[in-house]
Amino acid sequence: MPKSPSSAKPRFDVLTIGNAIVDVFAQTEDDFLVREGLAKGAMILTSEERADHLYAAMGQSVEISGGSAANTAVGVASLGGKTAYFGKVKQDEAGKVFTHDLRAQGAHFETVPLTEGPSTAKSFIFITPDGERTMNTYLGACHLLGPADIEEDVVEGAAITYMEGYLWDPQDAKDAFLKAADIAHRAGRRVAITLSDSFCVDRFRGEFLDLMRSGVVDTVFANTQEIKSLYETSDFETALAQVEKDCRLAIVTRSEEGALAIEGGTRVSVPAFPIDKLVDTTGAGDLFASGFLFGLARGLPHLASLKLGALAAAEVIQHVGARPQANLRVLALENGLL
Repeated sequence: MPKSPSSAKPRFDVLTIGNAIVDVFAQTEDDFLVREGLAKGAMILTSEERADHLYAAMGQSVEISGGSAANTAVGVASLGGKTAYFGKVKQDEAGKVFTHDLRAQGAHFETVPLTEGPSTAKSFIFITPDGERTMNTYLGACHLLGPADIEEDVVEGAAITYMEGYLWDPQDAKDAFLKAADIAHRAGRRVAITLSDSFCVDRFRGEFLDLMRSGVVDTVFANTQEIKSLYETSDFETALAQVEKDCRLAIVTRSEEGALAIEGGTRVSVPAFPIDKLVDTTGAGDLFASGFLFGLARGLPHLASLKLGALAAAEVIQHVGARPQANLRVLALENGLL
């Protein structure tokens, strides 16, 4: 749990830590997924060889900088917040594009890139006509983020440090996050994690629970499937009752059913924000987190923060790509949320 809030005003609303990935999007039919043996709706890690095969097979594509935590940082910036990001790229073409895109949003991103070794990560995202996305990801340089990449002054200056569960795999990345969490808590700041995906929960259930129960993490983001997987139950209410005991603040997204936040015995919820057309669900959770985190960092009530999250998620699912195309701050002002 954090100590009393730092007397120093934060330099950043949110610092995010995650896998620095360039997303490669392609519209496809379900038959393609079957042919390639891809599990619809899942995120699977793949080899560089398999990544090259999928790239050749996927046809016309669009490449956009992505990565869950980086998308969240961009969302916070679009809402008018100040953001920072830690993530590892290589000094290759994809790495340069990723770095340019993030800095162009005003984010602080100074993680030293690799000059040799694996290439910048890419995620191949296949979007079927129903808007569902199926991801195959080559992590490459991502997994070489380590404790030396944690900028102590940046962590101390961020109201919230937020990590994606996708990164909780290599030991160096775990050590980096634990270092950042310790610095943040010593500075009286908040530490959050998103469980990211059910496959992450299945692999690291015990470790995620330890992070929450030990107080290393005081805020957790999850969707319905992830929270039920975390507690190995098919009953949503049972999972909610348990997470309330294990973590100071839990935020759970429920797709078209909206989202809720639980803290100190109090539960608040909001419906999903209305949309015209579902195009691509990629980034929905990332952008929801950006809205909630921005509100949390600025001291807004949970209800207002949930509404900002729902608005940001609604914007991103109405177009291809996991980063907002509209100015989220303008949208929030137009809808009376700021």
